[in-house]
Amino acid sequence: MITSVAWRNIWRNPVRSGIIITAISIGMFAGVFSATFTKGWMNQRLEAGVETETSHIQLHEPTYRENYEINQFIRQGVQLADQLSALPEVDGVSPRVTIQSMIASAETGTGVKIMGIIPEKEKQVTKLSQFVTEGDYFESISRNPIIIGKKLAEKLKIKLKSKVVITLQDADGNITGGAFRVCGIFDLTNSMFEEANVFVRYNDLARLGMLPEGVAHEIIVHLNDQKKLESVTQELRAKYPELEVMNWKELTPELGYLNEIGNLYTYIFVIIILLSLGFGIINTMLMVVMERVKELGMLMAIGMGRLRVFLMLMLETTLLTLTGGLIGIVLGLGASFALQEKGINLSNWAQGLEDFGYSAIIYPVVETQMVLVIILLVILTGIIASVYPARKALKYNPAEAIRTE
Repeated sequence: MITSVAWRNIWRNPVRSGIIITAISIGMFAGVFSATFTKGWMNQRLEAGVETETSHIQLHEPTYRENYEINQFIRQGVQLADQLSALPEVDGVSPRVTIQSMIASAETGTGVKIMGIIPEKEKQVTKLSQFVTEGDYFESISRNPIIIGKKLAEKLKIKLKSKVVITLQDADGNITGGAFRVCGIFDLTNSMFEEANVFVRYNDLARLGMLPEGVAHEIIVHLNDQKKLESVTQELRAKYPELEVMNWKELTPELGYLNEIGNLYTYIFVIIILLSLGFGIINTMLMVVMERVKELGMLMAIGMGRLRVFLMLMLETTLLTLTGGLIGIVLGLGASFALQEKGINLSNWAQGLEDFGYSAIIYPVVETQMVLVIILLVILTGIIASVYPARKALKYNPAEAIRTE
């Protein structure tokens, strides 16, 4: 009964109630939409980093990552990669040889990290082949093909079929070089990665670097379930104690922070919105209490207990907040779902975003846990905002309140 009375009381002044509900709805719409936008933005960067740059787990010689010396390789790395591919948690393994080198065109040159890969195995651990936007994935050129990033192609002023020269120090310490021809150009919307990394075939780079047969500087492991990351990492460390085994969270900790930062930003933003709305709700309910002093006095005089009056006013505030909050949440979720397919185009800022590895098309992501937390925060806001106005009503003396005009 108190609930129905509280609900009717809300609409005794529909204009005032409508305004506060609209304000709450707009605030919650902004909070929910911002949360899904941020989550999608961070998830896209995380997925791009893992699926195209590091994969899930990498194995190296313990001292290799200190200075990337060409002779710090895993002996029989190709054979070890085949053994790892038999693990039930693994759906792809690719051995690589990687060398820091110089690449030069007829116009200019720059330093790059050149990665020798086995194309078919690399498809199992990264999505590089899917981002080749010009040319092909090592198919069209039979001798010394190379795939380079879009930004590097622009920097070197080259295009498909152009010849580039790679200069490096081989395993014997001699300076050597080789000519490669561009068969493909990839575009990851990550300028830093595109400009600093190139890909050639494993055999071509191993031959140029005078490396022993079957070695690998790093072995890339892709899992069939991200949830098994920690357990598989520990399993490989126990099985191969002589090697350095690191997962993507350790190799690129900045990627691991993305989700945490995104969630923290979301909750801070929503809390700020609710705090602002909370003061507006308190102000509105204080006005309601002051306008109904005589009415509240009469209710207490005819026997309505102070607790029931307190609960009635709290319910009014909570229902008001919930109504606006749920409308805003539904609108925010509706907008997020509507934009999940086409995404939000930020092409006006594409250059700046790509410099930091972020896509210019953002696809909102809706998480059930996030929505439930926001609903809980709305309920808490309504309850907290109702306490002060309801307590103020209890301070009235029924006899004095009835005489109030």
